[in-house]
Amino acid sequence: MTTYRIAVLGGDGIGPETTAEALKVAAAAAELGGFGLDFEELDASAGRWQRTGVAMPDEQYAACAAADAIYLGAIGLPEARHPDGREVNGDVIFRLRFGLDLYAGIRPVHSIPALPQPLTRGDGIDYVVVRENVEGLYASRAGGTNVRGEVATDTIVITRRGTEKVVRQAFELARSRHAANPARPAKVTCVDKANVLSSYAFFREVFDSVADEYPDVQRDHAYVDAMTAYQVQRPQSLDVLVAENMFGDIISDLAAASVGGLGLSGSGDVGDEHGLFQSSHGSAPDIAGQGIANPVAAVLSAGLMLDWLGRRRDDPAAVRAGALVERAVDTALQDPSGRTPDLGGAASTAQAGDAIVRALKELEF
Repeated sequence: MTTYRIAVLGGDGIGPETTAEALKVAAAAAELGGFGLDFEELDASAGRWQRTGVAMPDEQYAACAAADAIYLGAIGLPEARHPDGREVNGDVIFRLRFGLDLYAGIRPVHSIPALPQPLTRGDGIDYVVVRENVEGLYASRAGGTNVRGEVATDTIVITRRGTEKVVRQAFELARSRHAANPARPAKVTCVDKANVLSSYAFFREVFDSVADEYPDVQRDHAYVDAMTAYQVQRPQSLDVLVAENMFGDIISDLAAASVGGLGLSGSGDVGDEHGLFQSSHGSAPDIAGQGIANPVAAVLSAGLMLDWLGRRRDDPAAVRAGALVERAVDTALQDPSGRTPDLGGAASTAQAGDAIVRALKELEF
């Protein structure tokens, strides 16, 4: 039996609670698929930094690099900050992203008919934001300048090779989505500010050169300000969006909000060799330990992890298990008894996870 080694970082606040449910669902899906998951628990976190002064020791980074995949719970605490104001959670997230070259942030969103969508109208929302993860404006995160507290600067970094890599990820994803649903045309939209800044004009130029390699996939372009309107007014027209780091960060959060919030949005940070999967939301320390945190985003992230493992290892059972996790979430949320308070129900975090496991086991593998 194939067994995948998963490095697990539970995180802070509600992170350990929602991670427990995500792993419970992932293990149930793996059992149905006839493969195994071996979880290695690590404690890299903002809480660890508060206790020891180091958020992620080298041996834990090495364990993540050696694993088949990394699962990261919501991480960070508002009071855990470096003297310059940067949040300590970056010591974990950015170290893994940049160190393992997790250059593509994958943020899928889809509407769940049983739940309200406060920003949009109509069902059928189903698109993916692909965020360039290791360049852009965030590449300056520790290298900007601050002179006497009077002048601060950061520099945007966009390379041809980095842009080509993330754009190819977007086009390959559009192809695979079309193969799974031929009725939906494959399309990739470049989201930028090419009308104002030369860095974004360069990003678009590279996008177009890569698009020439994919004549079967439609190409489109949108300025980021217009895209935020499209995400609210006509999200059903979107398929795959690709953007620079900061813009990708912003539009991926809006994407999640358009289907009900960050608590319903999973994510994956992937590269050529490694993959890290985590909820899109924060650690919500104000409700930690109360058993009311919504585990859906954490569970969906685990489903993405299974799908990525399956595609990387040519394992159809893992791909199928990932798809079933998403279906099980949709099924479980049809019944209000499986919803946590933020979704209008009264279920605890563990009860919501149990409802997803029950729904999973009722699906045909």
